[in-house]
Amino acid sequence: MTRTGTLLALALLAAVAAPARAQEPPEKAALCAACHGAAGVPINPETPVIWGQNAGYIYIQLRDFKAGHRRNPQMSPIAESLDKQEMKDLAMYFADQPWPNLQQPLPPRDDITRADSVNNQAACKSCHLDDWHGDSGTPRLAGQSSTYLKATMQAFRSGARTNNPSMAALLGSYSDRDIEAVARFLASQ
Repeated sequence: MTRTGTLLALALLAAVAAPARAQEPPEKAALCAACHGAAGVPINPETPVIWGQNAGYIYIQLRDFKAGHRRNPQMSPIAESLDKQEMKDLAMYFADQPWPNLQQPLPPRDDITRADSVNNQAACKSCHLDDWHGDSGTPRLAGQSSTYLKATMQAFRSGARTNNPSMAALLGSYSDRDIEAVARFLASQ
């Protein structure tokens, strides 16, 4: 991560950190369960796990949906209705929840080998860390749905998702096979 990126991540963490963690779910958290699941397991595998995701990352995504820097037919209108404090409260609430086990299978050995090679060449762990849990404004990838990971990487590669130019540039060089292998590998972590 660049110095600017690190400073931004620290600033975002400070922005969403509250003196005391949310004990009660924010009023709008129930709305999130309709897609993201009441127990953290999304209804659709193309929907990301947000339970246990990093607070800074959740806040950034809500902010980007609200500002139109990231678009989704379901999320954009919801985020547009949130004020800054509601976004912070939701980010902290979901970050405090336990990460669910989606019980995804281990990928074939050739996927593991390919994913390891791709991840090492791209230095993915420099941002997402050795355990793939990310930090602050960087998302946790370990245990995320392979379907969601694949769709997200494809969206960055195609330019359909534009709220992180660094990821779009990086994934522009990935083949379909690379994306499949990396998605299955990360999902099993």
